[in-house]
Amino acid sequence: MPSSNMSQTLYPVAAFVAVMWAVYLLDFIVPGSFLDFGLIPRMVRRIPGIAFMPFLHAGIGHLIGNTIPVAILLSLTVLTRERPWEAVVGIVVCGGVLLWCFGRSANHVGASGLVFGLITFLMIVGIREKQFVSLAVAVVVGLFFGGSLLGGVIPSFGSSVSWDGHLFGAIGGVIVGIATTEKVAGFF
Repeated sequence: MPSSNMSQTLYPVAAFVAVMWAVYLLDFIVPGSFLDFGLIPRMVRRIPGIAFMPFLHAGIGHLIGNTIPVAILLSLTVLTRERPWEAVVGIVVCGGVLLWCFGRSANHVGASGLVFGLITFLMIVGIREKQFVSLAVAVVVGLFFGGSLLGGVIPSFGSSVSWDGHLFGAIGGVIVGIATTEKVAGFF
């Protein structure tokens, strides 16, 4: 892919990350708290939090901690998938609906559900497609993010970390990965 095409392809990734930061900074200017738009499971009026959650962060550390993985994983998705944004929306919606139905009663915010969903999505796609590029991406993602994946879905009761958001995001990534790839003989 020529560098001009690559940079044009990655503009939406930069825009996504810029919106995450803009929302965080705007929250300081606008009265009230944008965190009030987070997802609270089984509360009907907080269903829109499914869409807002990836752009809302509880602090600068939370935002910084999500920025790099979001940028890397979205870039890999955009560069290797034919319809990457459908996968992203699918992961956010699927993981968010599962979290709304089965998650702890807490205010869930942050892009880490999307991060965990993209990790499992890219790994599932690589395993199912059995093509060099997607398999190489799956291996790299597994090596760099596998430890975070395993540690992030373990329940940490009493913590403010949304381990259930991580878990349901990861499940959403698996579902979208399976739903959007052709089954290769010998694989699930």
